[in-house]
Amino acid sequence: MLNSPTIEKLKEMKLKVMADMLSDPDSSLRELSFEDRIALMVESQWLAKRNARIKRLIMDANFAIDACIEDIRYNPERTIDKKTVNTLATCIYIEKKLNVAVSGKTGSGKSYIICALGNSACRHLYSVKYYRIPELLLEIEDARSQGKYLKFMRDLQKIRLLILDDIGLKTYTAQESRDILEIAEARYNKFSTILSAQVEHSRWYDLFADPTIADAIMDRVIHNAYILPLDSKKSMRQIMAEKDKEDLI
Repeated sequence: MLNSPTIEKLKEMKLKVMADMLSDPDSSLRELSFEDRIALMVESQWLAKRNARIKRLIMDANFAIDACIEDIRYNPERTIDKKTVNTLATCIYIEKKLNVAVSGKTGSGKSYIICALGNSACRHLYSVKYYRIPELLLEIEDARSQGKYLKFMRDLQKIRLLILDDIGLKTYTAQESRDILEIAEARYNKFSTILSAQVEHSRWYDLFADPTIADAIMDRVIHNAYILPLDSKKSMRQIMAEKDKEDLI
């Protein structure tokens, strides 16, 4: 077959979608002009590669929840600034190197929203990484004990959007405070960070024993941040559980 060498070359260049379309063309494609057919093949290949990249970014982000902006519920039981969420979903704040601070009591949907914002960032082809602060601090300590602290921190610096969940579950030691400051300093005016906590951002000062470190951290993560407070009359876990029960009826 005349096209066989071309098909093999396309596969060798990892252009599988174009190779498949050329080897087994849809009958409607044969009616198109050469230019239109090539354009359609290129578009299909581009979409396939883009979707594959988004899938890898989402997998690498290691989100705690499979969430997306379109599924956020703006119902009467919840207080969410929809305008701010929609603005953040455009990812303009990432281009401007701004941060996001989300606060709300347990069950208000903080983790869902920050993971949804992370998902949106992946769909805009930004690298994202999600951490719960307690787990991140353990990983930092483990890296330090293995002599890999500098490499671990450099890797954090390269991430376009770093998501830090569950700030303030406890007060932080002097070493933990310095590690958090190091992250904040390295990312300041370079990359964006989303932070979430049960307590409102004005009370984050109290989490750090050293007022100087507290001031330095807050100066780097809050003063250039979108503030998104959440409230809910019902826990989102309760709402979802009730919905699951209704679906079974």
